[in-house]
Amino acid sequence: MIRLSIRRKIMGIAVTLIVLMAVTAILSMVSVMQVSARLEELTNSYIPAYGNLARANIRSVERALELRRMVIEKMRSPAGSDRLTAIRKVFETKGAEVEQEAQAARALINGLIQKGVTFSDPTALARLDTRLETALNVSRRHLNSEIERMLPLLETGDAKVIDDGLARVDALRNELNQSLDSIRADMFALLRTEADRTRQKQSQVTIIAAVLTALAAIMGLVFSMLVSAGVTRPVRKLLEGARAVEAGHLEEKLVVTTRDEIGQLTTAFNSMVEQLRLKERIRETFGKYIDPRVVEGLIDRPALASEGQRRVMTVLFCDVKGFSSTSRGTTPQGLVKVMNRYLSAMSAPVRQHEGIIDKYIGDAIMAYWGPPFTADADQARLASIAALDMLELIPQLRAELPELLGVRNLPAPFDIRIGIATGEVLVGSIGSELMMSYTVMGDTVNLASRLEGANKAYGSRVLVSEATVAGAAADIETREIDRIVMVGQTEPQAVFEIMGRKGTLTASQIALRDHYSDGLAAYRARRWDDARRAFAAALDSVPDDGPSLTLIKRLDGFASTPPGDDWDGVWRLEQK
Repeated sequence: MIRLSIRRKIMGIAVTLIVLMAVTAILSMVSVMQVSARLEELTNSYIPAYGNLARANIRSVERALELRRMVIEKMRSPAGSDRLTAIRKVFETKGAEVEQEAQAARALINGLIQKGVTFSDPTALARLDTRLETALNVSRRHLNSEIERMLPLLETGDAKVIDDGLARVDALRNELNQSLDSIRADMFALLRTEADRTRQKQSQVTIIAAVLTALAAIMGLVFSMLVSAGVTRPVRKLLEGARAVEAGHLEEKLVVTTRDEIGQLTTAFNSMVEQLRLKERIRETFGKYIDPRVVEGLIDRPALASEGQRRVMTVLFCDVKGFSSTSRGTTPQGLVKVMNRYLSAMSAPVRQHEGIIDKYIGDAIMAYWGPPFTADADQARLASIAALDMLELIPQLRAELPELLGVRNLPAPFDIRIGIATGEVLVGSIGSELMMSYTVMGDTVNLASRLEGANKAYGSRVLVSEATVAGAAADIETREIDRIVMVGQTEPQAVFEIMGRKGTLTASQIALRDHYSDGLAAYRARRWDDARRAFAAALDSVPDDGPSLTLIKRLDGFASTPPGDDWDGVWRLEQK
């Protein structure tokens, strides 16, 4: 199969059109040359020959007139005169001119016959030549002989003899003129016939030129359409394939139908789609192990995997309360089912609210929000709402877990604890030359983990840092729980509990928040009795409130072992 490039195809179209135009031009030129040859024959031969015959006829009549003038002059001046001599000279001149014009016409006719012009009728020309030769050699010879016999009779002055001679001369002259008239008429008919044929040929040439031009245009158009269709059809296929890829359909493979640049482009397109399919499989596969946005960033934006950066981000830790007692005695298959169901359920709110799941640590989930995946202004709000959504899924999970474990009742209450902190972290690809992990590190991560663990001490479910509350205050209802120095830290942290979405608290929850706030203020002012009454009032609103129970228990301890005079109201956790 001959490999033709698009350039060669275009050049082929151009050359074909040029050839068609050249053929049309050559055929038109040949036809025009034929018409020109006809016109040339008409102009240079037919019309001049007809003119010569007409002039020969006229000169013959003029000669006859001069002969009569000679007779009249002789009768008037028998002795002769100069006028008679002049008339005789004109008479002889006219006779020579008749001979000259007739011979010129015959020469032109013989020229046409000798050239063998295909336009003319050679038989008709030959007949004319024969008749003209007869007229010149026979009729005119007889006329000249009779005139020669008559001229001496003029000297006799005998009128009767002269009249008889003139009668004979007139008869021979009329015979010659009739021959010349007949030849001239036939020549005129032949001239008209050739002129009509020339006009017909000219019309035919015009029609042929128009037909050839139209045929060349149609052939060029058809050839161009065929070649252009061969070029545009695969281009349209490529365009459809590109739109399909743009729409996310990577299954179709284009058929390579040409071996030109379009075919090479189609092959490259198929290779590109194959690479995209491979890339998509990588994303789908690793998206189950690493958040898809991180996978996409690592593949599409190498800068994401470059040196670490310090950014303000929000980190969330979620752990199961009582998971150890629940999993004890459970088969591995049942435990895997429970873990998969739990992690799937708890991961969904994180993904729905633009969070990045960093890792699963046993039954714990670590996730974060922040640039480049989440805007700075939204990260704390999205993390807090995700935590509330996770809490709302607990009743459904509690109903499903016994069936998954194959038991009637769970051995221990199933619940979760969540810690959220917002602050500066180190983010980037961290690990060894053999294995890297795109993650976040720093005190904020540790704080979120400690807040999740602090829920154990306070009997709460969602504890967040002060910075998180500041970032999400427009969307959540919170209450301050305590000021704590976490394990491994020296600076106290104000710890808050998320109670619900903005404007959704019940009257009991509002009363709980108000009484707890009063109790916390009295507690920090060492007014132990006022604090106890406030926390008790909080328990009246919500009897099982963990933080209120925790603070009352702490007050009981202070009754036997009061804090020192340097006590600043900060509680120090001794365990994670």
